[in-house]
Amino acid sequence: MAQPLPETPSLTGRRVAFTTPQTGGGGAYGGRLGALLRQRGAHPVPVPTIAVHPHDPDRLRPFLLPGALDPFAALAFTSRSGISAFARALSSSSHHPLADASALPFTVAALGSDADLLDHAFLSRLCGAAAGTRVSVLVPDVPTPAGLVEALGRGSGRRVLCPVPDVVGLREPPVVPDFLAGLEAAGWVAVRAPAYTTCWAGPRCAEALVDPDAAPLDAVVFTSTAEVEGLLKRLESAGWTWARLTARCPGMVVAAHGPVTAGGARSLGVEVDVVSARFSSFHGVVDALAATFSSEKIV
Repeated sequence: MAQPLPETPSLTGRRVAFTTPQTGGGGAYGGRLGALLRQRGAHPVPVPTIAVHPHDPDRLRPFLLPGALDPFAALAFTSRSGISAFARALSSSSHHPLADASALPFTVAALGSDADLLDHAFLSRLCGAAAGTRVSVLVPDVPTPAGLVEALGRGSGRRVLCPVPDVVGLREPPVVPDFLAGLEAAGWVAVRAPAYTTCWAGPRCAEALVDPDAAPLDAVVFTSTAEVEGLLKRLESAGWTWARLTARCPGMVVAAHGPVTAGGARSLGVEVDVVSARFSSFHGVVDALAATFSSEKIV
């Protein structure tokens, strides 16, 4: 007799806030996470504390001129927003920057499910007919910037282009500087390219969390360190503290999308209860959160 499949842990009825930006390219970040929470029965409460804005494609155009990428051996992305920004700049270009199939091999690297955006259309715009012979896509086993550095290996003086954000109105989290420093330590010459802007969503963001009539939360999900700082900044503007929010929502579970976000939250004084062990996509943090509530029921 066939054994019944194990029941997938549910979030039914749970009020789960998430601070993920609603924009970001390659499918809105917040929209994807909200849909996953809804599928698991949760009541999603979107409270984006940061916003992502694309730069004018002209900011990246110098890297797409004929011959501009010839000195580079790799293109390394740390976010979907960076890939989307680069794709927009490619679409506005009248030629393929890596069209020379006889040139040295070129690596395009991205983290986890972000690599889904490095599809045939993207590679064709980058390389034209040379896409199948010159370019390889690299996705590290560990979907973190440090994992990406390790997967790229020794640079031996080669150049890598890194489309990353400008951070406005917030302290730049250490993720990108640490990534660039890691590349340099591995022997790469890392070149920072301004791809988009990450900024605070403003003093009216996360209104649902300070609304006196709002129901208490069961959980809050952070997917980047900047989101944590953005929420703390919003609470401060309302005369609140993190302690006041947690007192208003006793038992609220704090979840982080991966160890990098968890470490960033803790560095800002926000303790994290749940850290996703699978952080190549948002499925991991949703599963971890659901499993936490499921174990509470068993106890």
